[in-house]
Amino acid sequence: MGTDTVRVRTADETAGRRREQRGWYVYDWACSVYSTSVLTVFLGPYLTSVAERAADGDGYVHPLGVPVRAGSFFAYSVSLSVVLAVVLMPLVGSAADRTGRKKPLLAAAAYTGAAATTGMFFLDGDRYLLGGALLVVANAAQSAGMMLYNSYLPQIAPPEERDAVSSRGWALGYAAGALVLVADLVLYSAHDSFGLSETAAVRVCLATAGLWWGAFTLVPLRRLRDRHARVEHSTAPGLRQLAATVRDMRRYPLTLAFLLAYLVYNDGIQTVISQASVYGSEELGLGQSTLIVAVLLVQVLAVAGALAMGRLARTYGAQRTILGSLVAWTVTLAAGYFLPAGAPVFFFVLAAGIGLVLGGSQALSRSLFSHLVPPGKEAEYFSAYEMSDRGMSWLGPLLFGVTYQLTGSYRSAIVSLVAFFVLGFALLARVPVRRAIGEAGNPLPEKI
Repeated sequence: MGTDTVRVRTADETAGRRREQRGWYVYDWACSVYSTSVLTVFLGPYLTSVAERAADGDGYVHPLGVPVRAGSFFAYSVSLSVVLAVVLMPLVGSAADRTGRKKPLLAAAAYTGAAATTGMFFLDGDRYLLGGALLVVANAAQSAGMMLYNSYLPQIAPPEERDAVSSRGWALGYAAGALVLVADLVLYSAHDSFGLSETAAVRVCLATAGLWWGAFTLVPLRRLRDRHARVEHSTAPGLRQLAATVRDMRRYPLTLAFLLAYLVYNDGIQTVISQASVYGSEELGLGQSTLIVAVLLVQVLAVAGALAMGRLARTYGAQRTILGSLVAWTVTLAAGYFLPAGAPVFFFVLAAGIGLVLGGSQALSRSLFSHLVPPGKEAEYFSAYEMSDRGMSWLGPLLFGVTYQLTGSYRSAIVSLVAFFVLGFALLARVPVRRAIGEAGNPLPEKI
């Protein structure tokens, strides 16, 4: 084979890989709007108000005859969606690796979630059961879709490109979240000008997130391609399959050690995201508009943070960069303890600090884990990774709640989360990443 032929083939392979990577980025652009507009901003308060309208005189609703406080219905629905995802993700991941047909499964997950989210337009009056059911379906579908999406990373990017590719995906997702949230806030704030009631404006914001998700998913479905399956897998039910995956991971103890470290520090990250608004409103006395602006600030700066940390990883390696981000998380939380009440500017500074480390720490964790996955088991192992991301993040909220209950201080509660970043740092620093990559059977990147 001539040199020119080899060059042409190499150029074609590079162009094909770049095209696939660009399509892969767009799925983050598509589905991140659900996380931002639906879960973070609008659905919790709105579904709670719908449940309260359906409640009896004592403030209870009765799904399937079970008495539930209306104010707890949203939280219980999210918990139920996590249980469903726990069962679903290992089964879907195993099927994806066994058949090599990830793209049809990604399409099924994405359009199930998009349809459920679009259906939230009909969440009106006292239809709290409809809202809970749509939330459970959409959340579980998003978890399964993100697991499949993440599992493409080792296949579309060689080792030396993964940090940058993962960071660009996260950055594009945060950019989409910020863009759509700005449009949502304009519609919500000026709903009278658009001839809409306040509740109708919220329903439009919820539904458009689903339409956005479905429309932009067409791009990755056109550009990503399936690979032939390389290993055999069982077809056990979800929980049994998860147990089989964990047993298989015992053959790669260093991969399991990284996953444990990620579970710990990511629990801290997820708790900060979910509880920062509570801290702002209850302890600092800040209004809803201030909190929404802070969410937007986090979204915008997470784009810059993800890209900047991706560049740092090319110089210092992903592991060192993540360790640096955990130090930054610790400093940010410690500073948050001293924030004065009724001072939005200082809260915005805290939000800026969170935004700058949020996207990068998540993006580089994903790319680093991709090096530790045995070839041919990408979806199966990423189902366990996604479980750590979504299904196991309960210790942080528990610690936050218990600390507040014992001390009566949200300041003590927020600073208690430092423990997750300190312990996560210690666990991650102990993982010999280069040896872990070799034991998983993957090539070593120049910087890791």
